[in-house]
Amino acid sequence: MQTLTLGAGCFWCLDAVYQRTHGVSSVVSGYTGGHVDHPTYEQVCAETTGHAEALQVTFDPEIVPEHIILGLFFTGHDSTSLNRQGNDVGTQYRSAMFYRDEDEKNRFAQIIEQVQAQIERPVVTTLEPLGTFWEAETVHQDFYSKYPTNGYCRFIVEPKLATARAHFHEWVA
Repeated sequence: MQTLTLGAGCFWCLDAVYQRTHGVSSVVSGYTGGHVDHPTYEQVCAETTGHAEALQVTFDPEIVPEHIILGLFFTGHDSTSLNRQGNDVGTQYRSAMFYRDEDEKNRFAQIIEQVQAQIERPVVTTLEPLGTFWEAETVHQDFYSKYPTNGYCRFIVEPKLATARAHFHEWVA
């Protein structure tokens, strides 16, 4: 099993995608990249912790290759938008890849280069060392499955899930 830690704006969006991806065994929403221990959602949203909303996605690379997981990451958010995703604005919504070691950092850098070669606007996804990952409150875990009629889910999450299914139909249920 392999685990990647990724920040792509609101964690509810990619959580919904990865929860439905073949070969993914676990998706945990949380916070990382900041300087406060045990941050709360309210603290992170106040932009006083330095943390990003992020996901730890654990998958079997023999079932779903890493490049598919990373392809879903780049399909699921705007990697050219600095500190915002749609109406969600702030450093906690930054596009970030949190690496565990130099090998992972290099793989992340390569995928960023590949994405940049395909688009005109500059990719602003940051590469940051993974510090402590703080699990988000229970309400944020698998949010879309629990609250599918929520307005944010209907108007923000569902279109991103539909895009992921369209581009990765063999991987996303």
